[in-house]
Amino acid sequence: MALITKIREKSGIAAAAIAISLILFLIGGDIFQGRSSFFGGSKDAVGEIGGETIKYQDFQKKVDEITQQYTQQSGRGPGEQEVAMIRDQVWNQYILDLAYGKEYETLGLTVSPAELVDMVQGTNIHPSVRQQFTNPQTGQFDKNYVIQFLKNFKTLPAAQQQAWVNFEKSLSQDRLRTKYENLLKMSTYTTNVEAQKDYVAQTSKVDARYLYVPFYSVADSTIKVTDSQLEDYLASHKDLFQGQTTRSIQYVTFPVIPSKLDTASFYNDLKRLAKELAIAKNDSAFAMMNSDVKTPYYSTLAEIPEAVKGQLGNMTPGGIYGPFKNGLTYSIYKYGGIQKDSLFTVRASHILINAPKGASDSVKATARKRAEGILAQIKGGASFEAMAQQFGTDGTAQQGGDLGYFKNNGGMVKQFENAVFAFSGTGLLPSIVETDFGYHIVKVTEAKTNTRYKLAAINRTIAPSQSTMDEVLRKADAFAAENTTKEAFEASLKKDKTLLMLRGDRIPEGATSFNNLQNARDIVRWAFNEDTKVGSVSDVFQNDNQYIVALVTGSTDKDKVKVDDFREELTARVKGDLKAEQIEKKLAGISGTLEQIAQKYGAGALVETATDITLAQGVLTSAGADPTAIGKAFGLKVGKRSKPFKGEGGVFIMETIKSTPAPAIADLTLYKNTAKMMAGQRTSFYINEAIKENAKVVDNRAKFF
Repeated sequence: MALITKIREKSGIAAAAIAISLILFLIGGDIFQGRSSFFGGSKDAVGEIGGETIKYQDFQKKVDEITQQYTQQSGRGPGEQEVAMIRDQVWNQYILDLAYGKEYETLGLTVSPAELVDMVQGTNIHPSVRQQFTNPQTGQFDKNYVIQFLKNFKTLPAAQQQAWVNFEKSLSQDRLRTKYENLLKMSTYTTNVEAQKDYVAQTSKVDARYLYVPFYSVADSTIKVTDSQLEDYLASHKDLFQGQTTRSIQYVTFPVIPSKLDTASFYNDLKRLAKELAIAKNDSAFAMMNSDVKTPYYSTLAEIPEAVKGQLGNMTPGGIYGPFKNGLTYSIYKYGGIQKDSLFTVRASHILINAPKGASDSVKATARKRAEGILAQIKGGASFEAMAQQFGTDGTAQQGGDLGYFKNNGGMVKQFENAVFAFSGTGLLPSIVETDFGYHIVKVTEAKTNTRYKLAAINRTIAPSQSTMDEVLRKADAFAAENTTKEAFEASLKKDKTLLMLRGDRIPEGATSFNNLQNARDIVRWAFNEDTKVGSVSDVFQNDNQYIVALVTGSTDKDKVKVDDFREELTARVKGDLKAEQIEKKLAGISGTLEQIAQKYGAGALVETATDITLAQGVLTSAGADPTAIGKAFGLKVGKRSKPFKGEGGVFIMETIKSTPAPAIADLTLYKNTAKMMAGQRTSFYINEAIKENAKVVDNRAKFF
C-alpha cells in the first residue's frame, strides 16, 4: 500500500546509513520511558573506491567501533545478521565519502547547521526523527519530545550521545543525497514526441491473421548443435551473456527432525503447561514465561491467527483451547473475555485509479470518470477482485486490492481513513474516495471493530533433542568421511536413494544464502576458497536444523566467459535459429492462403486471428507477447502479407487485416506525468549505479567475511 500509507523513507545507501544509525541510537533504551528496546588490489584490500584503496585494517577498525557502540548500548554483542548490516553500513559510508562526496563537492552542495536544526526540530522534520519522537498517548509525532531530549542531551551516557551525533550525521548525508538526486530528477523531461509515442503505443490497434509454426513443433532430437556453433553464437552476442564469478554446488542435506520420543515428550510437556495455565493466577505472565514465541495478551482480530479466530465464538472465559498448529509451533490459549479498545480495526480492499496531486484538471477528470465507470460495473455485478487485478494501479492489484487490516491511527491518508471508518458493516462504499493519490473504489471486507480479546497464549516450538541431533551429525560425518571425491560422492547418491540431494547453481561470491538455505555464508566462503577446486567435497556444515555436505560442480569467472557458463541457454538459442532456418525454408516453397499454406506445411502450423492488438500490451493467441510479430503487424499495410520471419518462439507469416489509428489528443499531460513518475522511480538506482561505475568501485569484502 505504498501509495496511501504515510511517507516512507527512501531506499538507498544514505537511507541504509540512517537505518543503522537509528538502530544504534534506539537500542540504548527508550528515551522517555526507560524501557529497553531492540531494533533490530593488494591482499589486504577490502576494496577500492575512486582510486583509493580500502585496507582491511582500516575497514575492520570502523566495524569494531560500531560493534562496540552496539554492544555497550544493547548489553549484548550483535548477531550474524546485525554484523552483516554493520559491515554494509561501513562500506556504504566509504562510498558516500569517497564517491558521492566528490560529486557533492564539485557541485558545491552542503547542508547548513540551520537545515539540520530544521530537520530535527523545525518545520521540515525528517521521517526518521518523526519515527522515534512520538507521543505514546496519541501515536503521533510530538516536537516537544525532541526539545525535551535535546535539553537533557548532556546528561545522557556518552555512548548514547555519540550515537545521536552519528544519527545527525546520517541525516545530513541523506539530505545531501536528496538534493543531488533532485537536481538530476529535475533535469529529466518528457517531450511531446515521447508522450505522443506512448499514447499511440497504448491506443492504436490492429487486427491480424497469421500463420505460426512454433519451434517446439520441431523435435529437439532432429537438431544437432555443435560446440563450434555455440562458440560462434557467444562471440557474436557478448552483450547478452555478461560474465559473473560464481560457483555451483551439489549438496546433501541431513535434516534434524524431532524423533518419536522427542514428539511424545513435547506433547506431555504441552499438556502439563495447559493444566498449569488453567489454574495460574496471573495467566498472562505465566504464558509469557513459558512461550518460545511471545504474543500480546490483548489482541485485535487482525492479530489473531485464522484458526483461533474461527473458534472465538465458542470460547468461554477461563477455558483452555488448543493446541493450534502453525508450522512447528503449537499454541494453547486461555480465554479471558473481551475489552473495548480506543482504536478501531477494519479490513478493506481498494482499486486505485492514479491521479497524483498536482495533475491537471483534465487528467483528474479522466481518472474520475474511469473510477466511476469501474464502480458502476461492480455495482452491476462485476467481481471487485477481478476489476482490481485488471485496473488497479498500485501494488495491491494482484491481491485483488486487499489492504489487509489497519487501524484508524493515521496509517492511511486522512481522506481514505475517514471514508472507510465512517462506513458501517461490510460491502462496497457507494461513492469513490478522492485522495492525493487519485480515486479509490473501496470495499470493506471485515467490518470495523474496537473489540480486543484477552488471550493468554503459550506458544511452544517442537525441537529435536540433543541425542537426536548427535545421531544425525554422526550420519553426516560418516558420509563426508567416506565420500571425499566427486566420484565417490556421486556413487553414494546413486546407491542410497534416501539421501536428499539439492543443487545450488551460479552462487555469487558475496551471497549469504541460496535456495532455501539462510545464513549459508560459511558454505559460500568454502566454495570460493583458493584451495577449493571443482570436484572438492566439504566437511560437515551445520545450517539451522540440518547438516550439509557439499560438492563443487562448476565455476564461472566474470572475466572469462565460457560456453559452459551458459550452455543450456546458448543451446536453446542456437536450436531456435536452426529450427527457424528449417521452417522458413519449407514455408518459402509454399503458396496460397494461410490455411492452404498451413495444410501443405503439415503438423505444427497454426492459423490464428488476433484483434485489437496494441504495441504496449499486444498478445497473440499461441505465441503470447512476441514483440517481433506484433511490430511486424503494425508495420504492414492493411491487406498486405509478410514473408516468413523468425519471432521469439517460432516462425510467422503475418497479414494485417485492420488498422485503427490512435484518435487525436490535445492534452498529453497524463502520459507525460506517467513517464515522469516511472523515470523518478528508477532515478535513485541509476544514480547509484552510475556513481559506483564512475568511481570504479571494487568490492572484495567477500574474500574476508
